This record gives sequence, C-alpha cells and structure tokens, in this order.
Amino acid sequence: MKVERRRREEADVGAASLPERRTGGAGSRPETRNALLAAAQMCLCQEGYAGLSTRRVADLAGVPLSQIHYHFGSKQGLVLALLEDQNARLLERQAATFAESMPLSQRWERACHYLDEDLSSGYVRTLQEMIAAGWSDPKIAAAVRKNLQGWYDLLTNLAEQAGSHFGGLSPFTPAEVACLVGNAFIGSEALILLGLENPAFPARAALRRFADLIRQMEEAAGVDQARAAARVIGRPDRKRKR
Repeated sequence: MKVERRRREEADVGAASLPERRTGGAGSRPETRNALLAAAQMCLCQEGYAGLSTRRVADLAGVPLSQIHYHFGSKQGLVLALLEDQNARLLERQAATFAESMPLSQRWERACHYLDEDLSSGYVRTLQEMIAAGWSDPKIAAAVRKNLQGWYDLLTNLAEQAGSHFGGLSPFTPAEVACLVGNAFIGSEALILLGLENPAFPARAALRRFADLIRQMEEAAGVDQARAAARVIGRPDRKRKR
C-alpha cells in the first residue's frame, strides 16, 4: 500500500510538469504529442515497459486514448518514439561536447556527469527497458540498434582523435575502443538500475576514475611532444653550415 501510494504521489507531482494541454484544431497536435511522450516516460519509469498502460498514459496526459493511436499507432510506437526523441536530443548534446576544445580527460568527466543526469531524467531507464524488450521483439531490437549505433559512431570518431593525439591505440582499433567504452557505460547503467552500486561495486566511481588514467596519458604525451620539439629546435641546420 505504501509503495502504491508513493507511486500515485510521484505521478501527481510529475503530472504538474506535463506540457499544458491545448484544445482544438491541428495546432494542438504537437502539444498533445509532447504531453503523451512526457506521460509515457513517467509511466515507463514507474511501471516498466511490460506494465505500461496506454490508458494510464492518456489519462496522465489529459487526452483521449485514441490520441495515442493517432500519433503513434500503438504502445510500441509510443515508446519507440519516446526513445528516438530522447536519443536524438542527447546524442546532439554529446556531439556538441565532444566538439568543444578541451582535453580528452575533461570530455570523459563530462560524459560521467551526463550519466548522472540521464539516470535522473529517466532516459537510461527508457533505453534499458527497450534493450530488454528488444530481446523478444525484432522491431524494437532494430530501433534500439539504430539508436545505439549513433553513440558508437560518435565514440569511434573520438577514439580516432585520441589515437592521433597519443600516437596510436595499439593493439586496439578505434571501433574496438568505442565498443569497450560504450559497453562499460551500458553495463554500468543496467547494474545501477538493478541496485548494484555499493563500495564493493563502485560503478560510477570506477568510470570517473578512468579520467585520471586518461590525464596521465595526456601528460605523458605532452612530455613526449615537448621533447620532440626540443630535438627539432636543437638540431643543427645543415644549410647554415654551408
């Protein structure tokens, strides 16, 4: 009873943040769609994909149930649209961060900060619910693979830049580095949602600590570059000897 009461209270609080419903004409459609997506995320975080009720989503959004079928076709279409919307927005955010002029170690720290944000916002829960649903639903699996590929492509590009800066990534290829990094985050997200985060399994602390290793590599690369520059500057100019 206490759990159910808490869920109702959370839904009431969340409903206050839903986009205001407007009525009448085609102009109301974007607002209705946004309200349904916000309500779907709320319900997904509380009940999971298997327990998600389209009727409850519609009630929370303050629109008729038929609007879900009008905008998304089905429960599956609703949740896939939610994942696509969140993924596109966060992928754009991450790409903008990686494009900034900052050391790789700082970019890693920013990614760890975003992990905290995405856990709080519900995006991680949405993604993990869809990964699990995709094990038995080929359409969901294809959509999740498409969304995840965008992240791995971004990480591969970043690994290529790191390889150029550090003088290579041997024995790994950029794609292999991207695979290991992406899997570390996705695996950590799944276990954090499961409740497995404690002193014996410091998931987020371990990810953040990796920035220290990258910083050491950056410092070593900086020393090597300085030494190489010093050798070039100190090398006699043969033309001047003539």
